[in-house]
Amino acid sequence: MDDDFDDRGEETSPPELSADERALLHEMPTLEDVGRSRRAFLGQTVAGGLGLFALDLLALERSLAAMPASPEAVYAAEGAANAVRVTFRVNGVARTMDLDSRVVLLDALRERLQLTGTKKGCDQGQCGACTVLVDGTRKLSCLTLAATLEGKEVTTIEGLAKGDELHPMQAAFIKYDGFQCGYCTPGQICSAVGMLEEARRGEVSHVTEDVSATATRLTDDQIRERMSGNICRCGAYPGIVAAIQEVHSGRQTAHTWRFADEQQLARVRREDANEAV
Repeated sequence: MDDDFDDRGEETSPPELSADERALLHEMPTLEDVGRSRRAFLGQTVAGGLGLFALDLLALERSLAAMPASPEAVYAAEGAANAVRVTFRVNGVARTMDLDSRVVLLDALRERLQLTGTKKGCDQGQCGACTVLVDGTRKLSCLTLAATLEGKEVTTIEGLAKGDELHPMQAAFIKYDGFQCGYCTPGQICSAVGMLEEARRGEVSHVTEDVSATATRLTDDQIRERMSGNICRCGAYPGIVAAIQEVHSGRQTAHTWRFADEQQLARVRREDANEAV
């Protein structure tokens, strides 16, 4: 039964408060007062914490600014577990480095010599983005131990041009738009330069018709086969082939493309099936 009614159902009035109870009730804080006090407390706590953090940060910055800069700070690295000293030439300049025996040429170029033109793609020797020239021969720098290059000459994409004069292959790639994102381009260009030198030496490929020839005049198909280890995920292959063909043959190449017809697709499928067998 409701507290405002007695047992007979008649309405009753609330009990009267004593003077002491009324005074105590008047002095008690309201919920609104409690809320304001809590908000003020939290605000003061956060402000104080941020102030201490800012003071600590400023003190740290002043300490770091006062420290003398180390010229080797950029190249700081963990100590080599099995250090070897190796000296080889990179783009015409002799370089001597103490390296972990497991360090590959790609990492030595990028992290120790700051030659970042050579790109790290798959890091497994499958994409060709890291291709450089070692004694004129194209090599996958991600699979080449730096310790094996004692006394050798390494040429990266940075070393192909002569000052402001581009290498003919670099100029041809620009002319024929042989790139899109450009990530694979350093490896493509170095590989193309090395590949043409291989052809001049008479080295044959899987699509060479006359293996007894002392010199090889490359067709577009031969260029594609010889460059198959360099992947362009943007699909700029027509421009790449055209650029290499012009540098190789000395003539401008008017390249057009079209979709493969059914006969060509059937031939490719047959060749793939035969290789699978």
